[in-house]
Amino acid sequence: MIVSASYRTDIPAFYARWFLRRLEEGFALVRNPYSGQPYRVDLRPARVTGFVFWTRNFGPLLERLDRLRDFDRPFVVQFTVTSYPRAIEPAVIPVDRAVEQIHRLAREVHPLCPVWRYDPVLVTSLTPPEFHLANFGELAARLEGATNEAVISFAQIYAKSRRNLDASARRHGFTWEDPPDAVKHALAAELASIARRHGMRLTLCSQPQYLAAGVEEARCVDVRRLARISGEPLAAPVTSHGTSATMTPARTAASTATRSVTGAWRWPAIARMIHPRPRCCRLSNSRRKGSPYLNRETLSGRNGKGLPQEALSGTEYRRRETR
Repeated sequence: MIVSASYRTDIPAFYARWFLRRLEEGFALVRNPYSGQPYRVDLRPARVTGFVFWTRNFGPLLERLDRLRDFDRPFVVQFTVTSYPRAIEPAVIPVDRAVEQIHRLAREVHPLCPVWRYDPVLVTSLTPPEFHLANFGELAARLEGATNEAVISFAQIYAKSRRNLDASARRHGFTWEDPPDAVKHALAAELASIARRHGMRLTLCSQPQYLAAGVEEARCVDVRRLARISGEPLAAPVTSHGTSATMTPARTAASTATRSVTGAWRWPAIARMIHPRPRCCRLSNSRRKGSPYLNRETLSGRNGKGLPQEALSGTEYRRRETR
């Protein structure tokens, strides 16, 4: 089983201590976001093939790297670094720190551990296509030798995304657009050329319609990469239909499949550690110390607002991280 932790919430940045405590206990309880019904994720080493972390700040886990190593399972870090203007990304850690963390992961864990994500690619008056070409090139130069893959995806403008973008644009005085497919194809091809110059391949996550020359489909949950990090063959168990109550594909369009013995492509078993965003610690009403649920009553280290220190968000998170 591959544990995805977690593209819905930045667990390394906000919930590192909770995650490590769950490893010690050997399980976590996760609530289905639709039915509310809990299910148990077995986190014993014998049951875990590896981990895929999704983050913009691996610092809290990086400082506890020995405890991750003690678990003795390989892990990949999907690390997002975009270096967008603060009007668009007001609460991320400084780029210098993010770049240094990626280099540390490559040095101290494995050269294949960090995967750089430059996504979503958002086109605004502050970040036109020309900005992305220059910005991506600068970041690629700084990350050269620390990763062999850069993952992109173009912003998908849902109703909530549109509302948030409109509000931010009014507040900060910029405009935004969802460019035509031809622009996205051309931009992807140019980014692929830049990536190659810096020893990386460019992959595209869950948007095959934008594949261009030199761009490959991303395998965001890749058992082959985990196996190369581990140094031994690995196999994630597959379900007969690709999903079950406890193991589901991370993204239905993402290329995460493994080949079964029959030769048919099936989804590997992926346990999704689903948590609310840092300001909404509401998975459980349990007040038991050491609860397997993630909630504001179970973590030590307070910030004066009933939240764990690692659950700071927005301005508070930015203030702490930029000191």
